[in-house]
Amino acid sequence: MKYLVLLCDGMADIPNEALNNRTPMECANKPYMDRLCRTAEIGLCKTVADGLKPGSDVANLSVMGYDPNVCYTGRSPLEAASIGVDLKDTDVALRCNIVTLSNEEKYEDKTMVDYCAGDISTEEAHKIINTIEKELGNEIYKFYGGVSYRHCLVVDNGTTDLGTLTPPHDISGKVIAEHLSNSENAKPLIDLMKNSYDILKDHPVNIERRKKGLNEANSIWLWGEGVKPKLQNFKEKNGVKGTVISAVDLLKGIGICGGMDTPDVPNTTGYIDTDFEGKTNAAISAFKNGSDLVYLHFEAPDECGHRGEAQNKVKAIELIDSRSLKLLLEYFENSDEDHRILIMPDHPTPLCTMTHSREPVPYLLFDSSKPQKGAETFTEANCKESGNYIDFGPSIMDKLLEKNTVM
Repeated sequence: MKYLVLLCDGMADIPNEALNNRTPMECANKPYMDRLCRTAEIGLCKTVADGLKPGSDVANLSVMGYDPNVCYTGRSPLEAASIGVDLKDTDVALRCNIVTLSNEEKYEDKTMVDYCAGDISTEEAHKIINTIEKELGNEIYKFYGGVSYRHCLVVDNGTTDLGTLTPPHDISGKVIAEHLSNSENAKPLIDLMKNSYDILKDHPVNIERRKKGLNEANSIWLWGEGVKPKLQNFKEKNGVKGTVISAVDLLKGIGICGGMDTPDVPNTTGYIDTDFEGKTNAAISAFKNGSDLVYLHFEAPDECGHRGEAQNKVKAIELIDSRSLKLLLEYFENSDEDHRILIMPDHPTPLCTMTHSREPVPYLLFDSSKPQKGAETFTEANCKESGNYIDFGPSIMDKLLEKNTVM
């Protein structure tokens, strides 16, 4: 038996005026998802437990079968693992976004123009981070380059008692003053952010971006604090060999911490311009090379949700369907192997709020050897109407693997 998790990050939504009061899942032309839906179990799954924030870290840990209430130690440490940072037990890691802020003189008066600095390229971003490390790094603070706008700061002998460090994608278009932590422990981090603006406003990368009319990468933004993670080995836990394929360090970091394979795939961006076929072929190669389970993660619907791009969110779902799922189904049909396919988002990213929410998400679970009556289309409403509900998110992995657990 082969197992596929097709994780469509942030895909779930609510009816939106820009889509004639439909959701992107309802609008999308997705014949392959809908084909599976007709003979699959569908329902809703609560991936974010009460008391936890609806981040991709918590939600994807749940879908992978890990209980965040037990194992979650923060977002950035998982990303640090992917970047190759070997954290000490006394280190604190933070996500270091490269963002675009408006140009008011006082830092607190600036607005979060763009949480990803115009989806800055990794090459440009590394020039920015290298400058930040040279100017602000020392024996306490060490900056590491990641992918696109996502990077990492490691604080030696740091603390996670930092008040509220707000994710920048939660405050798009908002003045940042009330979203800066007022914790005494966070003041040195806020100073790093302020100093970064002075360093970056006339950086060569930004001079060139200014000429091209692109959003400038004019500040770092620190959040997602945490300490060294400890995840149970995925194969020891579940009895199957797993592979994670993703463009983002967070997902790859979870895979690395869980002892899963995490191949690098060229030309992957986390947006609708990613190499869908490249990631899909990497998934097929993983199956051929002995992986029992592949966790294939696409970030594009989430990014479109954060940007409020209704048509692009629809397009992202259609591209996953036509350029990934189609190829995967052809592979399974030609391989004559029994397979179980789980398709779901980790959390909703509603277009109207442009940030994550905690509502239960739709899921589709198809078993090639046990077809059953599903629904005509894979939508939030049809999944809710099914009456199937998984209250404990991590148990969905047990359900996929047909392990005997109580839901």
